[in-house]
Amino acid sequence: MAFGWIDEQAQARRRAGLVRTLRPRPADSPLLDLASNDYLGLAHHPEVTEGAARAARTWGGGATGSRLVTGTTELHAELERELAAFCGFEAALVFSSGYAANLAAVTALGPHGSLIVSDAGNHASLIDGCRLARGATQVVGHGDPEAARKALATHEGTAIVVSDTVFSVDGDQAPLAELAAACREHGAGLVVDDAHGLGVLGEGGRGAPYATGLAGAEDVVVTATLSKSLGSQGGVVLGPARVIGHLVNAARTFIFDTGLAPAAAGAALAALRLLVREPERAARAREVASELHARLTAAGLEAVRPDAAVVSVRAPSPEQAVRWAADCRTAGLAVGCFRPPSVPDGISRLRLTARADLSGAEIERAVRVIGETRP
Repeated sequence: MAFGWIDEQAQARRRAGLVRTLRPRPADSPLLDLASNDYLGLAHHPEVTEGAARAARTWGGGATGSRLVTGTTELHAELERELAAFCGFEAALVFSSGYAANLAAVTALGPHGSLIVSDAGNHASLIDGCRLARGATQVVGHGDPEAARKALATHEGTAIVVSDTVFSVDGDQAPLAELAAACREHGAGLVVDDAHGLGVLGEGGRGAPYATGLAGAEDVVVTATLSKSLGSQGGVVLGPARVIGHLVNAARTFIFDTGLAPAAAGAALAALRLLVREPERAARAREVASELHARLTAAGLEAVRPDAAVVSVRAPSPEQAVRWAADCRTAGLAVGCFRPPSVPDGISRLRLTARADLSGAEIERAVRVIGETRP
């Protein structure tokens, strides 16, 4: 029977407690949200939603074509200029998603004959970029710049090191300065995904590369998403103008994909301008993360110290993690649930988002619910 193997895989997932289901949320959900990636609380901000609506009224509901045909509007160019200036890079290129931006950067900068050194904890989009690139990929230990250095030493020719800046599972930060030093010893480029750093780390939320002094470097390329701190949708690659020009000509997810919808571009631009005006939002997100971690550990839970806005709480097993998250939901709290194969170490977790707009009372309530529902 066609697709009969799907039933066997479904049964295996059920036995392992790894079945995933969609859960549509209402517009006015009563749940306290610690599950989304809305780090700065901007997705529903009136200026951001009006930015989206105004862009849709002006430019239409869709981009109407690929970026090289009709999908580049003046709004896209404006967003790219302001993102590059804010993050400290020479140029920027906006994509329809952060996933597409990562595929573009890795595949276009890892050509045949090159070496791609990839952190074992990288996001799936970076991993898929390595798989699609024509270069040879070598996976190295998580957060280990010495391992990256040794891998680069085995190769003569073009090479890049690829890493998240803040890892999405535990919220730990990559050793960016050490990775950059290893790259420079071997003439390699550094490509980093700042999805969880933009809007949270660096001066006024300018990102982890900016905080590390790498913004604007000739050998550093940064990807990011517009769907987390900026409360919109889409992705961006930032770097030297010649690298961005290369992506325009060589990145398949740019050339053959429809451009980012004007509403998303308008929302992202409004959120970026709001962050420029209210830089304290970034510091508040980090403050909430630290408070969540302190309260959770004080309650006897095993929580990983956050480097940005992701707070991870270990669970005994995949099944118990799912039940724990469900019990939190029943008690009025939405939390993320990470389990294999989404976690590289096989350890299941609750994943909490430290949002800048959470009040002290909401933080206290969240910690109480998590503690009362623990397995």
